[in-house]
Amino acid sequence: MTTLSETDAKFLRIAYEEALAGFNEGGCPIGSSLAEGDRLIAQGRNQRVQQGDPIAHGEMDCLRKAGRQKSYRKMTLYTSLSPCMMCTGTIIQFGIPRVVIGEAETFPGNPDFLRERGVEVIIADDDDCKALMARFIQEKPELWAEDIAED
Repeated sequence: MTTLSETDAKFLRIAYEEALAGFNEGGCPIGSSLAEGDRLIAQGRNQRVQQGDPIAHGEMDCLRKAGRQKSYRKMTLYTSLSPCMMCTGTIIQFGIPRVVIGEAETFPGNPDFLRERGVEVIIADDDDCKALMARFIQEKPELWAEDIAED
């Protein structure tokens, strides 16, 4: 497990708690938070199942809840799972300079793509995030396959 700063650990834990809440609601356990320094801007979770919205990924829900921002240039996005290409594109589009990822084993996502575009990426390799995703995939493999667009 990567050693995180106290601030990073706090906001990654919020992302994990959002993921756990999503799991307990019957959805995909992927959570996110957005912070500027020590200030929480927003938090959210994957809402695809709960809202029937195919693009309501954890990062997207968080950013939607953050509302309009004049700039994201001093913010960090925390996510329990490595972002898919849609969420990666949104991070780049909004100019979010830093992303802290709970885990990238279950789903490798796009950390290299982010790095190639100047985004600082930290993979925490968080045991809680990994355990929650492993449980979800074991209990709901069909929902996981749907979430990552695999047949």
